[in-house]
Amino acid sequence: MSDFGIRILRDDELRGASDLFRASLHVPPSDDADWERAARAYQPGGTIGAFDPDLIGTARSFDAELTVPGGARLQMAGVTGVGVRADRTRRGVLRALMTAQLTDFAARDVVFANLLASEAPIYGRFGYGLATRYRSYSVDRHRARLHPGAPATGEIQLLELDEALKVCPGVYERLVRRPGMMSRPEVLWRLYENHARRATQPVRAIVHHGPDGPDGFATYFVDGLQAHPWTKNLQLVDMFAGTSAAFAGLWRFLLGVDLVDRIVAEARPLDEPIELLLDDHRRSTVDRIGDEHWVRLVDVPKALAAREYGHAEPVVVEVADPLLPANGGAYRITPDGAERTGEPAALRLDVTTLAMAYLGTWRPSALAGAGRIEVRDPAAVVAADVLFGTRVAAWSGTHY
Repeated sequence: MSDFGIRILRDDELRGASDLFRASLHVPPSDDADWERAARAYQPGGTIGAFDPDLIGTARSFDAELTVPGGARLQMAGVTGVGVRADRTRRGVLRALMTAQLTDFAARDVVFANLLASEAPIYGRFGYGLATRYRSYSVDRHRARLHPGAPATGEIQLLELDEALKVCPGVYERLVRRPGMMSRPEVLWRLYENHARRATQPVRAIVHHGPDGPDGFATYFVDGLQAHPWTKNLQLVDMFAGTSAAFAGLWRFLLGVDLVDRIVAEARPLDEPIELLLDDHRRSTVDRIGDEHWVRLVDVPKALAAREYGHAEPVVVEVADPLLPANGGAYRITPDGAERTGEPAALRLDVTTLAMAYLGTWRPSALAGAGRIEVRDPAAVVAADVLFGTRVAAWSGTHY
């Protein structure tokens, strides 16, 4: 194994880290114009590197907040830009970077870490669990119609990109957030601006104005299929609606965009009611269901105490966390909250599995059936399903 050191990168080292990360994804390095914009999406002091003696691995993060069941918002770190140079993989570099990051997060009282995984098997080793999922669907623009009773209040405003970058962050900040949604700090909006400005097709934005002001927005672009140049897809980039009327209003506009054959909605909530909005639900087809955010509970006691639980008998769970052993131990979970306890555990699981159950995406009984939870009291699994259940599906909708 090579000897290497890990430290925070200086500003003049960030472009090299970006090039290394892009190379790990088999993507060319940024040109000067692209890097000038991309550099604005780096949080100062948020990027670390492994050196041997040159840069051989990197990871970066930014600060945000995660919404948990019940509506509480807790400090989280968004992890991205993780890569190891091809000639230094499988030598402990990634583990060292992940451990250094998590140690820093714990020292700064960060409750959660959050990432999108390029490969599914990688991050469970470090305590990250698949915590939110999505579905992507397509709508036949020519044949789809909203049903007659669909909400029809409010107005739509079409914005150019510069204006959208001023308006949309404020609309997003005022939304009521479902479990799994996160705040969007300025570095994220800079990232989205960079993506939009380098897009080959112009990105459009619409805002829905309800009786109390702006309450939803969507961004999209229209692209022709290379094999069929006269067939146009409207690609939905981003959409958030704070009310049912806003959701219906945004879709009413999208379905009215001319010279479009199909609307492609990527990475939407599992329970988004597009089928119920249409007069013929078969005009919408599910293209895929995939994994969205992987969450790591950095502070298990604080995370368990912060979320809302369903009404069921108390359950004692024992959590194991090899990387952050201070999280380990037994917790008594009740409808009123969670706290450490000396009582014997009815369920035993690791911190990765706890992350999968925490936002309500996976039922404890399903996790137990798959061999991810050790069951000492079968009745506890039934109660845990209710305790960890949520009214709406967890979803983030924020990509980075």
